[in-house]
Amino acid sequence: MPEIKILSEVADRICSLPLATGDSVNEGDEVAFVEAMKMEIPVASPAAGKIKSMIVAVDDVVAEGQLLGTVET
Repeated sequence: MPEIKILSEVADRICSLPLATGDSVNEGDEVAFVEAMKMEIPVASPAAGKIKSMIVAVDDVVAEGQLLGTVET
């Protein structure tokens, strides 16, 4: 099964991870929130499948385009 990367669209701090490894997701589901400029920016799943891995934790600082995890389709 192919793995699709979940990437951050903005740089700042991970403030929420509503899903965990093994959870099912649909394309567009929110898998993480990045706090940037006092706003919570959602990171959406790029594909439907299962969360294979999340390599970040709440309060981690991430860069724009950084790998957050993968979805197995």
